[in-house]
Amino acid sequence: MTELDGAEVDEVDLAVVAYLDDGEWQLDDLPDRALGDVVAVAEELRRYPDPDALALISVGDDFALLVRSDEGRTQVVLSDVTAALEWDLARSVADLLGVEVDEDEEPGPAGDLSLLVDAGVSAPDLAALIDDEPVPEELLAAIADELGFGDDFEEYLDDSPREPVEVPDEDDDDLDDRDRGVDRDDRA
Repeated sequence: MTELDGAEVDEVDLAVVAYLDDGEWQLDDLPDRALGDVVAVAEELRRYPDPDALALISVGDDFALLVRSDEGRTQVVLSDVTAALEWDLARSVADLLGVEVDEDEEPGPAGDLSLLVDAGVSAPDLAALIDDEPVPEELLAAIADELGFGDDFEEYLDDSPREPVEVPDEDDDDLDDRDRGVDRDDRA
């Protein structure tokens, strides 16, 4: 298993498990130890009572990841396959899928877009959501809405221990140092 370095863990904006318990959606934190690769995420999902538990993960403004795992079968959707060029977690998804990603790759989803069909989200609908919501956290919120736990998800985001990353407007001239990638402690 690949261990994420501290910088990559810090870039994980959201790591949550959604599962049904007595017919009610429950949301739980996905622990950092499970974020090393997609196999570790799948192993963590098997700990939940619902065999259809779903991991929803967003990393920076680069990608969202959906994972389901049931008795050795792991299904994944990576919102942008080109993220595998920069992120170990995304690379582990590409490896699981047997997808080679190179510098000339066009951005786009990879994985099983029928992942949520049994929950009422068709493959074309999931593809459209990915296309319509380029910000990973917003994509996951839209998926939560489609699955019927959007309000719970929004409440979870508000109470989440991870700080959401603000995505600056490209035209915003008032970006602070953090938005420019400058560590405040490294400023002279």
